[in-house]
Amino acid sequence: MVDPSVRVSLSAQEQKKYLLTDGDILLNRTNSPALVGKAGIFRGAEQAVFASYLVRLGINRELADPDFVIQVLNSEDGQRRIRKLATRAVSQANINPTTFQRYFEIPSLGLHAQHGIRNLLVAVDQAVNLRHVLIQKQLKRVEWFRVRYLTGKIRLPGYSQKWGVFRLSEVLYEHGETKSDSEEVYSVSVHEGLVNQIEHLGRSFAAATTDHYNLVKPGDIVYTKSPTGDFPLGIIKQSKVDKNVIVSPLYGVFTPKTRELGVLLDCYFESPANAFNYLHPIVQRGAKNTISITNKTFLSNSLLLPTDPDEQKALAGFVELAKREIRLLERQVEAYRRQKRGLMQKLLTGEWRIKNQ
Repeated sequence: MVDPSVRVSLSAQEQKKYLLTDGDILLNRTNSPALVGKAGIFRGAEQAVFASYLVRLGINRELADPDFVIQVLNSEDGQRRIRKLATRAVSQANINPTTFQRYFEIPSLGLHAQHGIRNLLVAVDQAVNLRHVLIQKQLKRVEWFRVRYLTGKIRLPGYSQKWGVFRLSEVLYEHGETKSDSEEVYSVSVHEGLVNQIEHLGRSFAAATTDHYNLVKPGDIVYTKSPTGDFPLGIIKQSKVDKNVIVSPLYGVFTPKTRELGVLLDCYFESPANAFNYLHPIVQRGAKNTISITNKTFLSNSLLLPTDPDEQKALAGFVELAKREIRLLERQVEAYRRQKRGLMQKLLTGEWRIKNQ
């Protein structure tokens, strides 16, 4: 991306060396292991130069289409091959341009074939990008709803019963049940909520014996007592899993008075500011930034909540509908990505050909 606020003065010789031309590809040659090798294409909207941690790849237009090349570079296979060429340091990785030029291969296809493949893959990318836009709009919609309707500032039409200030101990209770059978071990993620440790993290971090692990029932509220990203005092999530699971005994597990109240609390505490404002007055911080709070103390603070069960259901219904739409869009994104991986595998090897290619 070009930053128009940053300007440089270059001599004629420097311009020849550093000025980008439309279709140039920039490769991130020095960065963290996760980001090294990422590539982007310059569209030539204005004059621009490139930073020293990037490598410019000029494309021979008689042999290759830049838009086809960028698809190959940023594909899963392309990124895997690029990272194999990288050398690792303590916290960074580096790709030697000479090594990259010598060993990274682009499929040998004619320009007509490249154009056809490029157009198909770009269409898939556009479908993915559209769904990302829709996801962001839905997330903003949920945030707008949380700020206005979950604070009682604006009421849904037809509901006028006064809201009340309740301690969480009045709407949540600790059932205290532990593992009862062969329940799977779950963790809590900021973005995903309760997730299977093996599926989400690649392995189980559970103790050798899990008989003392806390049982989580569908709809239960789980509080993690450890700093996580934007949640320095822990995160609060409702279990959307449709079966009983178990979590570390370090987590607090609570059953909401109604399922709808659990949905509203889950949405309310998705906001880092809301979680911090609720927890900050009752959490004790240790010398090593550890969190010290009992389950009883967690339930001791108060929130403004709707008292009308029908209003609770209406509010929860909006939240659940928005979340279902987001999950549907996310599944579509993943389906398109799988489709693109499959298409590239077939098309770049010549196993499949585009009609009239």
